[in-house]
Amino acid sequence: MRRHTAATIAAALLTAGLTPLTLATPASAAPAKHADDFNGDGYRDLAAAAPYTPVGGKTDAGAVVITYGSANGISAARRTVLTQDTAGIPGTAEQGDRFGKALTSGDLNSDGYADLVIGSTGEDVDSDADGGSVTIVWGSKSGLSGGRGVPDPAVAAHDEYGMSLAVGDFSGDGLADLAVGSTGSDIWIHEGLNKASGSGAHQELASGLRGGAGLAGAQSLAAGDIDGDGTDDLVATGSEASTYEDGAMVYLGSASALTRQTFLKSGGWELAAVGDLNGDGYDDVVTADYGGDAKSLGGSVSAWLGSATGVRTSPQTTINQDTPGVPGADEEDDWFGNDLSIADVNGDGYGDLAVGTIHEDVGTADIAGSVTVLRGSAAGLTATGAQSFTQNTDGVPGTAESADRFGASVRLSDLTGDGKADLAVGSDGENHPSGSLYSLRGSASGVITKNAISFGPGSLGMSTTDYLRLGQDMLR
Repeated sequence: MRRHTAATIAAALLTAGLTPLTLATPASAAPAKHADDFNGDGYRDLAAAAPYTPVGGKTDAGAVVITYGSANGISAARRTVLTQDTAGIPGTAEQGDRFGKALTSGDLNSDGYADLVIGSTGEDVDSDADGGSVTIVWGSKSGLSGGRGVPDPAVAAHDEYGMSLAVGDFSGDGLADLAVGSTGSDIWIHEGLNKASGSGAHQELASGLRGGAGLAGAQSLAAGDIDGDGTDDLVATGSEASTYEDGAMVYLGSASALTRQTFLKSGGWELAAVGDLNGDGYDDVVTADYGGDAKSLGGSVSAWLGSATGVRTSPQTTINQDTPGVPGADEEDDWFGNDLSIADVNGDGYGDLAVGTIHEDVGTADIAGSVTVLRGSAAGLTATGAQSFTQNTDGVPGTAESADRFGASVRLSDLTGDGKADLAVGSDGENHPSGSLYSLRGSASGVITKNAISFGPGSLGMSTTDYLRLGQDMLR
């Protein structure tokens, strides 16, 4: 690990177009209640990536921006900007690392503060080009600082280690575990991670997904308690090795090991989200299919309900932009479902679903992007009360322009502590190619645009002229 002095760190950040910032220490910090409360103040925080940020003249090295929640939500002023040249972060910023291409979080060392896990899919590992790496950055009373790498147990078996990440208690021992995916057919579960070096305990989960050159591997990972037994379960998306079908593999957690329950043939291998849509205490799975098939031209999402025996193997519903009640129209190549997030927006006890539609045309603006919010209900996911947002929606900052890609990433999380999830949106083509982040408040009536905010690289102390793609990825 490279050693840094305060002077060299400041110089490196300025060279990279990043402004050094000292985060004020909260007067007191209660134990973290949330898997994304990095400073233990009781408010959820937001992490977003700018994976193509140049650092020290190295293009596509990558950066991650953390904005800290409060009663007033997030702001650009309360932030931490991390790169691999930040003091205490393992490694060195290099061309093509793409630090931040995957993000997840949880209290991995059980100290009461959530920790941030960052994947760098382009990291070269010795002679293995694009082998990938995983970095943990530790939470503390003063926010995120310091870190360690999570060694790849099987470097030669895959590339892009850290392409997908999820944190959950998969063994039911009360301790958070880390699941890591790659282009291979293996998923590695790391246990007992702490600030000490070394690989710690780890075990390989044979995913049953196709892996290898040019194949998806575990394209995305998501964790939640689908069978309601108090132990987290794991969902991995990709192509099933035995059938070449696209969808999501579901593994149930237990004290002994994660075991495969079923494969959900959704028609799409890109991603899945997990959360309780119908308020019955069992987490549900939502999968996405980008379209071009019998279900839709421009993409669809399907909800699969949890139960005491695991996920139900027939979808509760499939929704696209031609479903009655959903704003817009099902159009070719819209990519309805390019990103997903589940949380309760209106405080009614049902998880709601945010859906990115990155290629949505808005008026004459091509690929301007939009976000749809679908409601949860006692029956599950519904199109009733659906909302849609673009940069032309009243109250949303900015204007819809070609290639803005509003909705490149979405996250529902309660950043104000009022019990209602707020909507964060990444628009990685805004002010091409800088990118921007947006935050819209949750309320009893759903997502509202009153007090909506946005901020780009300039207000974060980052370059406004370089190719950053801020908002391309967000915390999952």
